[in-house]
Amino acid sequence: MKCTLQGTPRSPAFSKEGDFVIGGAFFIHYSMQTVTYSYTTKPDTLMCTGSFNGRDLRFSRAMIFAIEEINNSTELLPGINVGYQIYDNCASVLVATQVAFELLNRQDPVFYKDSNCSQNGAVTAVIGSSESTPSIIMSRIIGALNIPLVSHFATCICLSNKQQFPTFFRTIPSDQFQADALAKLVKHFGWTWIGAVHSDSDYGNYGMASFLAAAQREGICVEYSVSFFRTDPRSKIQRVADVIRRSTAMVVVAYTAPGDTPVLLEELARDPPPPHQWIGTEGWITDQQLMGYSFCAGAFGVAIPKSVIPGLREFLLDLSPSEVASSPVLSEFWEDAFQCTLIKDAVSSKRVCDGTEDVRKLKNPYTDTSQLRVTNMVYKAVYAIAHAIHNAVCHKTNLTIKCDKHNKLESKTVLTELKKVSFTHNGYPVSFDANGDPVAFYELVNWQKRESGVIELVTVGYYDASLPKGREFRIIRDITWFDGSSQLPASVCSESCTPGTRKMLQKGKPVCCYDCIPCPEGEISNTTDSPDCSPCPSELWPNAQRDACFPKPVEFLSYDEVLAIILAAFSVSGACLAIITAAIFFHHRTTPIVRANNSELSFLLLFSLTLCFLCSLTFIGAPSDWSCMLRHTAFGITFVLCISCVLGKTVVVLMAFKATLPGSNAMKWFGPPQQRMTVVFFTFIQIIICTVWLLLSPPFPMKNLSTYKEKIILECALGSAVGFWAVLGYIGLLAVFCFVLAVLARKLPDNFNEAKLITFSMLIFCAVWLTFIPAYVSSPGKLTVAVEIFAILASSFGLILCIFAPKCFIILFQPEKNSKKSLMNKN
Repeated sequence: MKCTLQGTPRSPAFSKEGDFVIGGAFFIHYSMQTVTYSYTTKPDTLMCTGSFNGRDLRFSRAMIFAIEEINNSTELLPGINVGYQIYDNCASVLVATQVAFELLNRQDPVFYKDSNCSQNGAVTAVIGSSESTPSIIMSRIIGALNIPLVSHFATCICLSNKQQFPTFFRTIPSDQFQADALAKLVKHFGWTWIGAVHSDSDYGNYGMASFLAAAQREGICVEYSVSFFRTDPRSKIQRVADVIRRSTAMVVVAYTAPGDTPVLLEELARDPPPPHQWIGTEGWITDQQLMGYSFCAGAFGVAIPKSVIPGLREFLLDLSPSEVASSPVLSEFWEDAFQCTLIKDAVSSKRVCDGTEDVRKLKNPYTDTSQLRVTNMVYKAVYAIAHAIHNAVCHKTNLTIKCDKHNKLESKTVLTELKKVSFTHNGYPVSFDANGDPVAFYELVNWQKRESGVIELVTVGYYDASLPKGREFRIIRDITWFDGSSQLPASVCSESCTPGTRKMLQKGKPVCCYDCIPCPEGEISNTTDSPDCSPCPSELWPNAQRDACFPKPVEFLSYDEVLAIILAAFSVSGACLAIITAAIFFHHRTTPIVRANNSELSFLLLFSLTLCFLCSLTFIGAPSDWSCMLRHTAFGITFVLCISCVLGKTVVVLMAFKATLPGSNAMKWFGPPQQRMTVVFFTFIQIIICTVWLLLSPPFPMKNLSTYKEKIILECALGSAVGFWAVLGYIGLLAVFCFVLAVLARKLPDNFNEAKLITFSMLIFCAVWLTFIPAYVSSPGKLTVAVEIFAILASSFGLILCIFAPKCFIILFQPEKNSKKSLMNKN
């Protein structure tokens, strides 16, 4: 079958024949000549035009240098002459498509093959391109014939898909690693509010999508995400620039290709925006030509590690006039660098090159070998292909290596061997994983402005994706930010919420925009930017700042409190008063007024009142098992003893009056023995009630956490509420019965009727305890105990003062009335 190539073959920028030929594709120019298609005549070959790209010229020359090194090696492919076909694809998809077919055809306008016209003069493998989209096109075309494409700068995540791109390899890490690194970098510096701009290409779109997903995982919000391409109308580029100018985010992540970045920066330079912190990808962050934009000073980003390639600089600078003149590309580079023309042209205004031009004095991307980064990726790609060819055509016999240059090497064999490549050259390891990607390792670089105003690229740290999470970054020197200082700038939609507050999202805004509101009562947040507040455990309470929980203060009626001291003083005073009264009565026990008022019951009443006063002391202090049982039972029994005595005295008054009536023998049935039995009987009933209470469900100390949220009330739980109210109810029943009897006896004819005094005392007693019930139920905390003590003291003082004070007054101050005659005087 005869095949004829349609159209004029595209001339390579650099070429050399060899036993095995490696192809190359770089964009030495940034754009191509605009072509108008008339569809009536055959179109001309697409021509590259526009700005000259010195960096990609260095890449192509580095490829030639590596091939020359291999050709001179005695260990790698000895006796084999490796050739090359290097094309300029103008950073254009159309040109890249044509270059791919040219690499398959190898410049043969007519060729033959038994079955088809393909792969007659195809290259063994291809290196390139410097961008992802051209690499995608080329990989699809040459991959159909199993020709491997090894890229030095195409980082699109999509190219790791082995189902779509089974023959694609790269020596530069995938954008997946770069996107993760950038997101972690932004998070590392605490920036949560950023802007994003990216190239409208496979590199930019896939890379930015991966970055946005990683940023979302890291909790980073994006104020805007805009895209552009270098061939877009200026109006669109201007709109993108205006978005950046108006943004509130101080950090801009630019996921742009090398050919697109200058277009955006040039537009921004027309009206420089407020200073922003630029975060760049390896695509443009190391481009020396971009460092002239002063508003980007302080830019920070990830870059391919710089390296050293021995002999490369000498090779790049060793350009003879004949070599330059014989290469259209080198001639254009020469004329562009020295602003002269090699061929005298009457139309051109440039001077004629006179031979004094020295390439060693040039300072441009081609001659800059101070930080070889992507260049080393080209260098490693050449050696990876060479090792794959070596493993396919060479074998070791004894101590020598023999290679068969006449071996009909199939591209599929090279592809298979390339997958297994693993070596180290110049100290740089080269290998590919299952996706054709290398191990990810980046330098962290920073654009630092010197005092002279010149911006320099400085390595400030490293990022190693193979290290554990949280330890990937290693900062080795200070970073200079966009404002020229080493103080880390902030870029947040809302300031961080301090501990003690929580975030409340602002309606209709991203999650990074929020208000800080204090934690509600009883809850804390002890971290910055806490989304929620957490309640303290039941026995803990927040501090004033609500950022920590501390043990709640325990409250009980303590002896060192003023209220407790006052109540204790009244309690002791009341007991002393009862004892003094008993002493007075005992000293005057033979006097009529003492004898007439039933001295035995009086002494027993004074004894019970002393106990009543003292039992109030058991309510003061920290509750314990014994004090809780003692305070309620002692109170109940002593008060019943007291009321029983008063009841006995009241009955005695009634019986004494009836005994004065003719034919009455009432006192015989209520003499001293019966009085004692009455007191014992009524008291014994209370003892039984208290015993049952203590046996079934006694009072016990407890921490009351419900009355007050901010403190713990240490109190005595009743155990059985029925037992408590039974004790109080029995006291109340006796008191009411005693009060009724006293009221009935209050008008009995006698000069000194004790029933009147008992009536007043029981009136006070009942009033106190009737008011005690609502006060007890409604009083919070330790005031409950204080109310109970007050009721005990008030009722005790009411009894002693109403019953004994008038008698003591007569005994001490009116002794003339302490006579039988005065007592019997009806008038």
